Amino acid sequence: MKLSFEFFPPRTQEGKKNLAQVRKELSVINPEYFSTTFGAGGSTQDATLETVLDIQKNDDIPAAPHLSCIGSEKEKIIQLLNQYKSAGINRIITLRGDIPSGVRDIGDFHYANELVEFIKSEYNDHFHIEVAAYPEMHPQSKNIQQDIKHFVNKVNAGADGAITQYFYNADAYFKFVDDVQKHGVEIPITPGIMPITNYTQLLRFSNMCGAEVPRWIETRLRSFDDDMESLRAFGLDVVNSLCDQLKSQGVDSFHFYSMNKANPSLQLAKNLK
Repeated sequence: MKLSFEFFPPRTQEGKKNLAQVRKELSVINPEYFSTTFGAGGSTQDATLETVLDIQKNDDIPAAPHLSCIGSEKEKIIQLLNQYKSAGINRIITLRGDIPSGVRDIGDFHYANELVEFIKSEYNDHFHIEVAAYPEMHPQSKNIQQDIKHFVNKVNAGADGAITQYFYNADAYFKFVDDVQKHGVEIPITPGIMPITNYTQLLRFSNMCGAEVPRWIETRLRSFDDDMESLRAFGLDVVNSLCDQLKSQGVDSFHFYSMNKANPSLQLAKNLK
């Protein structure tokens, strides 16, 4: 069973201290790697670099930085990747990234497949490259056929694996995998798992990224009002069931969106172990 956890780079000293403790708690189950996000237009580039190097130096778990291409120039990408290579990092999660409001010059890359192809041409197979997958379709895609085409382009450019946007309908994941395999895709596609701990936060994230929260889940979450303990217990049960369903049908790798918290993801991961 391969497990991995995603963090966002903390901005404050308190946040850094908290994340160090979270990493320590999650390390006990020996995950495959810890990933760190990269803000829109590279807005957290320095904080991402600092967090990634800290993980690589101080944890016994490999670090995997996210790298978005929107707003990036080839020279800066090379500079950053050379730093990662020098630090012994060999896994990158490549994304197109969102276009920041008011930005007209989106840089040297327009799509993630261009970034994947560039990294492969410059570094051969040094970096294991993960890309994003959207079982319920990227919110900016015109239709599912276009979305699948974009994903296949990333794979053909040299991606070694993929991580999905989170979802709560296992059928969406299996249908997506089946569809892309018909286009010759053979790389592993790891489901992204989002613990449910906060109703308003979950709905906000889901509206932004196009992930569907099934009506029965949303209705139950809303019914808890301020009873956060019951909400978290329900959320744990829902996501545990999802993970069990995925595992029972052969899925053997999971990527947890930890939100820089240990316990929700750790409970789910221990259940899978």
